[in-house]
Amino acid sequence: MNQNLAFADYAVFIIYFIVVSVYGYTVYRKRKQDEQDAKAYFLAEGNLTWWAIGASLIASNISAEQFIGMSGEGFFLGIAVAAYEWLAAVALIIVAVWFIPVYLKNKIYTMPQFLKTRYNESTALIMAVFWLFLYVFVNLTSILYLGAVAINGLAGGQYLHVIMVGLAVFALFISLGGMKVVAYTDVIQVAVLIIGGLVTSYIALTTVGQYFGVGENAIEGFKVLMREAPEHFKMIIPKPTATSSQLEIDKYLTFPGLMSYLAGIWIINLNYWGCNQYITQRALGADLQTARTGILFAGMLKLLMPLIVMLPGIAAYVLYQNGHLPQLVGGKDGAYSAVLTFLPTGLKGLSVAALTAAIVASLAGKVNSISTIYTLDIHKKYIQKEAGEKQQVNIGRIAVFAAMLLAVLFTWNDVLGIGGVGGFTYIQKYTGFISPGVFAMFFLGMFWKRTTGTAAIVGVLLGFLLSVLFNEYAPALFGNDTLLYTAYPNGKGGFEIPFHICMGLSFFFTMLAMIGISFAGPKVNPKAFEIDSEMFKVKPQTTVLIVITLLIIVALYVKFW
Repeated sequence: MNQNLAFADYAVFIIYFIVVSVYGYTVYRKRKQDEQDAKAYFLAEGNLTWWAIGASLIASNISAEQFIGMSGEGFFLGIAVAAYEWLAAVALIIVAVWFIPVYLKNKIYTMPQFLKTRYNESTALIMAVFWLFLYVFVNLTSILYLGAVAINGLAGGQYLHVIMVGLAVFALFISLGGMKVVAYTDVIQVAVLIIGGLVTSYIALTTVGQYFGVGENAIEGFKVLMREAPEHFKMIIPKPTATSSQLEIDKYLTFPGLMSYLAGIWIINLNYWGCNQYITQRALGADLQTARTGILFAGMLKLLMPLIVMLPGIAAYVLYQNGHLPQLVGGKDGAYSAVLTFLPTGLKGLSVAALTAAIVASLAGKVNSISTIYTLDIHKKYIQKEAGEKQQVNIGRIAVFAAMLLAVLFTWNDVLGIGGVGGFTYIQKYTGFISPGVFAMFFLGMFWKRTTGTAAIVGVLLGFLLSVLFNEYAPALFGNDTLLYTAYPNGKGGFEIPFHICMGLSFFFTMLAMIGISFAGPKVNPKAFEIDSEMFKVKPQTTVLIVITLLIIVALYVKFW
């Protein structure tokens, strides 16, 4: 398989690099006074437009683990994996209407600040340290490693460390300029990401059409996919029976049909989009209407993402099953790279630029969040309380550099073993266990005035312990078939409960425990937020965006149910 890039491919990539760099530097020069204002540097307070917020949300969200991992799941599961993207659009509506007003009314700039304001300083400090470790040693490292591996494979397989350093330096260059530079360069990044991704999907469909004798026609190629792999165009994975194959069971363990919609997928999305510094930071410096419009714009862009990151995986499956993709290596995670080999010279460079844009935008956004949490929630409060505005900006830049250096050091020889389990699995494994407790803590903290600080700490710890219990030990301790769950053979000699169901059970019992503990406290916690119905009213143009998004999602589910 010849994956080497030609001169035209390098030329396209270099043009992309120059455009992003020049634009980023221009934005930085125009807003250099942000160096005297910490909140402007970390949050771009009052400076981001709705389209910059929306584009930055998507650019920060989509990275190598989506391009590689979700294409792989498209190869394995089919369109069912699109639920992550389409229901994310619904989650973004919920965040825009109900979560963001609470943050903005109470002048919340970081997630640890939310916890301190609503609960207590101990809870805020514990979670600030936790988020820093999670962002550096799970998210940042896995994005950098998986991205470097993917691009290295396309470049010939001999430049892993050079590409790794290049990605880190590119992201560093952008992130040192602060949130405004990150957000506005994300506009270019997401444009490249979408255009390059759509080109890849188009080439994949026309290649399918060519191999199956219907011509180089994308629409006809899509019809071939639906004809050759009808099971890949069903949103609901059927529950296994006694006669199900291990492959059918594995699919259900990955995405357990209707139970996913009743349990884990909502926790994943609402926790990610509503309680995550990495994401919410883009909207926390804006006014309410701008923040809402930007978030809803991101929701509409999410509807496109399966076409970009999932459809090539289904195309790869159909080609592979019919003997037209011998270059596929590495199982499902090799699907996207295999499809890229069909791209002509120049367009392959555009696709590499799209992949690079996704990786660099995610890296820059992540280190900016790390810098913000460290500077505002740890350094300013516990190390250098008298730090002025310019000092905070400089501390933030040092934190950016330190975080990126640690990421490079830990991915250089894959110290953390990311390659062994895969970047997508690595992230899900270490973030999924904590999500039920964190989301319960934020949800009750926002909308139930009785929730106490003790309940919050118990919730985080209990959510983690219950996640470990249900994921690792419940079948052996309580049996494989109970009132709460059914565990299925995992093909490795053991039994597993589907991950989404584990999350749902952990969240449910964590909520019960937090509610029970809070009933022992006052009817209204003195630190509860003031909430009134006016906060949640939306303007007519906002309602129109919400209705359009929901109608599109309903139509997609009616078509592919």
